Amino acid sequence: MTFISTINALLMCANRNHSSVHGLVGFKIKKRIRGNQPYNHIICQNTNLVYFGRVSGLFAVGSFTAHCYEHEHQHFFNTSMAPQSNLANSYQSKKTTLYSQTVLFRAKVMPIIFWLCSKLNDANNFISKFDGIFRLVNIHQTTNIANECFALSSTLTEDTNPISHFNTKFFLHTEKIEKGIGFDFLIFSGVVMCIFGSLVASFITNWKLSLIILCVIPICIGSSSLFAKFTANETSNELKMYSRAGHIVQEVFSSLKTVHALNGSKFEQNRYEKELKPTRWSNIRKGAIFGVYNGWLSFISYLVYSVGFIFGVILMPNVNQSTLILTDVLVIVTVSAQCVKYFSLIGPFFQAFSEAQSAAASIFPIIDDMQDVRINEVDVFTEATSDEESNVNILGDIEFSNVSFVYPSRKNVLVLNNLNLCARANQTTALIGLSGCGKSTCISLLLRLYDPSAGRITINGRSLSDYHVKRLRQHIGVVSQEPILFGMSIYENIRLGKLNATRAEIETAAKEANAHEFIMQLPNKYATLVGERGVQLSGGEKQRVALARALVKQPKILLLDEATSALDNINEKIVQEALDRAYRTTIVIAHRLSTIQNADQIYVLDKGCVVEEGTHSTLMKNEGGTYQQMVNAQQTGKVLDDDLSSIAEDVTESDKQDLRGRFPSSTKSSTIKTDKKTTSESSQSIFSRLLMMNSPEWISILIGCIACIINGLTQPLFAILLTHIISKFDDCNQANILREVLFASFLFFLLGILVLIMRFIQYGSFAIAGSKLTQRIRSKAFACLLRQEVAYFDQPQNSSGAICIRLASNAAALQDMTGTRLGFICEAFALSFFGLLFGLLYNFELTIIVAVPFFFLMSVGFLDLVVEAIHNMRTVKSLSIEKEFLRQYSDFIYGASRTFWIREFASSIMSSVIWALDSFIMALLYWRALVLVENDELSTRSLIMVFAFAMFALQALRVVGMLSRRISASISAAEVFFDLFDRKPLIDNTSNTGHELVNFRGEISFDYVHFVYPARPATVVLNKLQLNIKSGQRIAIVGASGCGKSTIIQLLERFYDVTHGRLFFDGVDIQQLNLQWIRSRLGLVSQEPILFDLSIAENITYGLENIPMSAIIDAAKQANIHDFIQELPEGYETKVGMKGAFLSGGEKQRIAIARVLLRRPKILLLDETTSAMDSLNEQIVQQALDQAQIEDSTRTSIIIAHRLSTIRSCDRIYVLDKGHVVESGTHTELI
Repeated sequence: MTFISTINALLMCANRNHSSVHGLVGFKIKKRIRGNQPYNHIICQNTNLVYFGRVSGLFAVGSFTAHCYEHEHQHFFNTSMAPQSNLANSYQSKKTTLYSQTVLFRAKVMPIIFWLCSKLNDANNFISKFDGIFRLVNIHQTTNIANECFALSSTLTEDTNPISHFNTKFFLHTEKIEKGIGFDFLIFSGVVMCIFGSLVASFITNWKLSLIILCVIPICIGSSSLFAKFTANETSNELKMYSRAGHIVQEVFSSLKTVHALNGSKFEQNRYEKELKPTRWSNIRKGAIFGVYNGWLSFISYLVYSVGFIFGVILMPNVNQSTLILTDVLVIVTVSAQCVKYFSLIGPFFQAFSEAQSAAASIFPIIDDMQDVRINEVDVFTEATSDEESNVNILGDIEFSNVSFVYPSRKNVLVLNNLNLCARANQTTALIGLSGCGKSTCISLLLRLYDPSAGRITINGRSLSDYHVKRLRQHIGVVSQEPILFGMSIYENIRLGKLNATRAEIETAAKEANAHEFIMQLPNKYATLVGERGVQLSGGEKQRVALARALVKQPKILLLDEATSALDNINEKIVQEALDRAYRTTIVIAHRLSTIQNADQIYVLDKGCVVEEGTHSTLMKNEGGTYQQMVNAQQTGKVLDDDLSSIAEDVTESDKQDLRGRFPSSTKSSTIKTDKKTTSESSQSIFSRLLMMNSPEWISILIGCIACIINGLTQPLFAILLTHIISKFDDCNQANILREVLFASFLFFLLGILVLIMRFIQYGSFAIAGSKLTQRIRSKAFACLLRQEVAYFDQPQNSSGAICIRLASNAAALQDMTGTRLGFICEAFALSFFGLLFGLLYNFELTIIVAVPFFFLMSVGFLDLVVEAIHNMRTVKSLSIEKEFLRQYSDFIYGASRTFWIREFASSIMSSVIWALDSFIMALLYWRALVLVENDELSTRSLIMVFAFAMFALQALRVVGMLSRRISASISAAEVFFDLFDRKPLIDNTSNTGHELVNFRGEISFDYVHFVYPARPATVVLNKLQLNIKSGQRIAIVGASGCGKSTIIQLLERFYDVTHGRLFFDGVDIQQLNLQWIRSRLGLVSQEPILFDLSIAENITYGLENIPMSAIIDAAKQANIHDFIQELPEGYETKVGMKGAFLSGGEKQRIAIARVLLRRPKILLLDETTSAMDSLNEQIVQQALDQAQIEDSTRTSIIIAHRLSTIRSCDRIYVLDKGHVVESGTHTELI
């Protein structure tokens, strides 16, 4: 074996004794991938090295081995194949000394090695920088998509596109898109470029053989297309299922107190798991199909070797021809096989690309459908006054002309029926009527949340549809019955009404809403944080802040939908007088008719049309009219309400002093200290815990690992087989060569079948284990969240929106570490192990050269993993309709992305350094191999094997490095889950431990109860409260807003534990009772009733099991809601939407009352139960509640109310001030 032959074998050129090792040395390097760099590395190494050497004459090649030639005068080298090979041909004698050949090739080969490394280093540096730039572009693009999706939330309607569905879809789909157009897409693009370049190189080498082998490319493309289509369909269905599951999460945790009060945790857990179950099978199907796809492509790559060698031998010329040589065969076969291999290597990334397409296909149509809203418009208040659109006159009359309307989700229900009414400019117009008559729908139409199904709405004679939606809304102020405040300061909440409002304007609006005084009594005044949805304020305080927000912009049109229903009479009168003084067009919806007696025009609605209209005085003259009947029904209540005003007035001033204690004196004191581990769990600990959680699937994991080991062994077996078949070309008999090639091709075929089967088993097994683990973690996380005490969710980082997105995104990140990617990593480690092992067996020294940087690069990869885990922070913002939130959201994500840009650019530089090191390692290998061959210390066969196995090890490392980003995010997500699993709640809401009292009487005793909310430790809410309530009593609790009335209800439901003192039921401390049992004995109807996105029947029976339909109907009849339900097309199966969005306030309240009456509670808790009802329904429901009391004379009732008419018959009335009782007695005694 000559030295020239050895070097030619090493550098992928045929020689006399052993032909090219192109497939073993060069193309195995191609499989080491990270970003786009490796593919340029491949092109340089496999194309430049071969063709530069051939053109320069340094790597001149022979047709057959030298001993096949009978004439010594025949040139050893074929100069026609290497035009510049004259120098090489000077050593054509077989007797040429080894030393002379060595000198020549040292002089020629070493400069080429160093030149090649220099060029590779330049290419790697360029690609690394390109990789960094591409990442920055990806971040910018994803940020823009997130921005548009966030702004899109302002155009959604709850009945057709529920916000909770969109919330989950927004984050999940944006993450999918980011993965698809980011790092994964970069790899996909690089592979396409490499395939194209490799095919060009193949055709340049020999077009005939290339054309024969090219027939497999359409098979690969077709297979990839089918795989992409299947993945996209499965992903689309999977995202829909996750969206529904996310909807449940947000619905539950935004209504958590209602869930706990009704013992609905078990029901919600089952409902959540039911939505998750189909996703498991979807993941298993995707994993199994990916295994088939990956194995099929591997089978085709082995088939390429079989077909290529067979036809290569057939096309190879005899000794007098020189059209095809062994080098060309090896180049073409290996290039074609690796083109097929690329498809399998990019499988996980191609899957991510398909998932991104599916996610984009789900989001983009929604964006495209909202063409009527310009998301990026300039705010009205900051526009130039010369803009004619900003000066549109909306001061004219508002007219509804033959307006009919049906909600898109309830097309069979006619809400408005040829409605005709007119709200005069600068006058107050009132809309009244029974619940569900269409009053609130008129408000929605004026705001253009919907467009009329028929008819026309005009302002100043101009159609409402002609106005720009955002400009129109900027001139309309709205205060709803259930005001929504955002998790920021009072000042910022009011400023949302007018973004450029001055401090003086904000304070003026607060004074007009009678909110200024109570705000100034707070420790932080206007800087006080109100919490999510204003949870830190009472109902009346929230309503006044919302009213100030509407008034600060001095709207030309003011829409008030039960805007003062939560206010006590004193505050209501003050606010009403301020509103009456204002000179603006006002439309009022009210059930308390005393608030609209001064209205300029009153419209009485019934079944979507006007039945009466006029002023208060004219309507009262209509004997037997609807309006007169409603007023008469409230007359008694009016007198009694005035009496209650005097009581409230007495305690209001003293209550102001208490406000200083109701909020923390600093933002620092309002922060809950959460337990943090002094040291974070190591990655090994996290992996071990994940394996423990995955232990039920140990059989699947074991089978998958065995398949990984077999797959890892197939590559070394392939290398040995390929080396063997190359050695057979020493035979001068072409028939013998063909026979050996046919046998080897059959072995290639069997190897391909084995890989196909093992890949299916491997990825299918890991998909089963991974999908079950992901579902188990999601389910356990949901259950652990349900266990947590209510105070846990008072923390800003644990709001319902944050919980929803954190659960979805962390579960998705964790899923990246399971399934197909886990199989990919396991196979890579198996391949790495066997590659280094076989390499050490053949040559220790060369293998060590690879092993040292192998472990170095592995440590760098794990360092990247740790850095990624530290920086893997997900920020969650709840969706809103305010443009200011879009601006804040944009500022935040752009700020975060700038930090991310710096990190990504640094990461790209690190990649460049690593790849430069890799290039020099290759040069070192070539040089050391040259020395070993010179000294006759290494055989050509061993040299080929060592290079092949070393490349296998490095290839595996690159796969792990390529997936390190996903692994780091998965570890961070797993740590978040484990922190949640390890947290012990202060009040376990799903616990079944504790006493259950026999013959429960319903006696309640507050014994010197002192209470502060955990989120506000400096705030004293209840101060030495003493209450003794006997069985069967009806007691009322009254007082100014914020005096602690609702807190008493929350302590009875044990949403919180008392800070000091004790709370007893029948003489037993509440903390010793079974929590589920005591809540089943309580019936709570709150001021803002919460319904779930279920049918009416399911809402009434929520938390109960096996309830007959007759009992449901009886409860609905008692709550005066049965007739309404019967009129609906689907009756009791009608979906109510999230939080009852499809129903009016009164309808929701009556269903909530029916839900409580069905339970026949021993203790009835009523918190402003009838505040949202018209007088007729209020009387009927009040009679039902009275009847419930009569049916069970031992039932204890606790009523919180502002209307004295609802509590005048109570056995005892307690007046609260500063968190304790200041007066008590019957109505007569207190009056």
